[in-house]
Amino acid sequence: MNNDISNSDEVLDVVLIGAGIMSATLGALLKELQPNLSIEVFERLDIAAAESSDAWNNAGTGHSAFCELNYTPQLPDGSVETAKAVSIAESFEVSKQFWSYLVEKKKNVSPDTFIKSTPHISFVWGENNVDYLRKRYTKLQESHLFDGMVYSEDPQELTEWMPLVMEGRNPSEKVAGTRMALGTDVNFGSLTRIMFEDLQQYDDVSIHFNHEVRKLKQKKDGFWKIKVKDLTTGNKRAVKAKFVFIGAGGGSLPLLEKAAIPEGKGFGGFPVSGQWLKCVNPEVIERHNAKVYGKAAVGSPPMSVPHLDTRMIDGKKALLFGPYAGFSTRFLKNGSLLDLPLSIKANNVLPMISAGLANIPLTKYLIEQVRQSPEDRLEALKDYFPNAKMEDWELEVAGQRVQVIKKDPKHGGVLEFGTEVVSAADGSIAALLGASPGASTAVSIMLTLLERCYPAQLQSPEWQAKLKEMIPSYGESLSSNPELTETIREKTAEVLQLVVTV
Repeated sequence: MNNDISNSDEVLDVVLIGAGIMSATLGALLKELQPNLSIEVFERLDIAAAESSDAWNNAGTGHSAFCELNYTPQLPDGSVETAKAVSIAESFEVSKQFWSYLVEKKKNVSPDTFIKSTPHISFVWGENNVDYLRKRYTKLQESHLFDGMVYSEDPQELTEWMPLVMEGRNPSEKVAGTRMALGTDVNFGSLTRIMFEDLQQYDDVSIHFNHEVRKLKQKKDGFWKIKVKDLTTGNKRAVKAKFVFIGAGGGSLPLLEKAAIPEGKGFGGFPVSGQWLKCVNPEVIERHNAKVYGKAAVGSPPMSVPHLDTRMIDGKKALLFGPYAGFSTRFLKNGSLLDLPLSIKANNVLPMISAGLANIPLTKYLIEQVRQSPEDRLEALKDYFPNAKMEDWELEVAGQRVQVIKKDPKHGGVLEFGTEVVSAADGSIAALLGASPGASTAVSIMLTLLERCYPAQLQSPEWQAKLKEMIPSYGESLSSNPELTETIREKTAEVLQLVVTV
């Protein structure tokens, strides 16, 4: 076996580390904006989108803030904060525009291979929760992005929306729900593979599976030297690149640490694992057609918001419940138990300890989730499906999420639930850390990255014109323009074959 490093004098324009939805989105955007860019992708697994972007691993699909209650927290004074929900809803509309552009461009891609109309429902029970949902609904009506949302406390109407959820429920129990017919289900694994297949049509784009990035270092000339190992043959290779994007999901933090840029110092990661209950009874699967989200348990991470979730996976309708959170020291589903301890460095040990001490209840909650029995999981399911039977469900392991820990002047370190783009001052390297809402807002996240790393090109007439072609609302605020939103939604619904009216 040849283990010598093969060096290339060629300088690549772009290296993408990780073949998930983020790298696919960035690669697709860059290739459209500047077709002559040379791009290489390195993925440690044998196929694209096998980690967090995969349908079975992704905790949420089609996140548009229509039904996810964790994006609309109730404040101490009892009011409901909706700014994050509005931002996410707008970002999802941006994503749909880019996906529509790709479908129109490729012609041979059927949109239903990755996106389908699926109603989004929020469901709660109990006096206080019903009061919260009513306030949430009223507040969201201030934004036209939530036009078409319907609120109900009528058990009969709620039964029409979601029969499995209502059947067998105590008739005296106070319940409420909201429904958005404009919701979607998105298979990000399928979408990622579609984008990479398109990129592979270019002679100057190469995608290398079973390749692991071992080292990356910026040289004096500003270029990045990346050392890669072929996990199949054992051969090693070094490449040079003008720009590097680390989009390796849970694997991004260790690579960011290896890059040793000042902007990356102080970041840590807190891994959260997950599991699903997967329905194996076709009759039950067929009777549910919605994403029904409830309220997260006190102390649980936002990615663990329980939902009874209709999905299309590999062309078949599926029904999932969960995710049940858990704790593992792995940063990737296919990672090592040493991932967490090896990520602790001198520059992030204080933030990690501080965040850890501040989140002891969360750690306790996650460990309790790991220790749940099948009967415990069934009881949690029965909150959303009272007539559920054990024999209709089996356990499926979900993906890993690594939540961001960052420096904080006041507390030393804080745990954040969201995504964070970390980029070097010279724009030569960037990494994406964190999780939810992630994939659904990938296009907006990558546009932000382009602003940081390609500022001059982004201002050029050529790039501006192309961005407007791909994303007609680019440079404008959908959240403050009802007419533009309506026009955009009608166009994307036509191309992506989605519901456009309630």
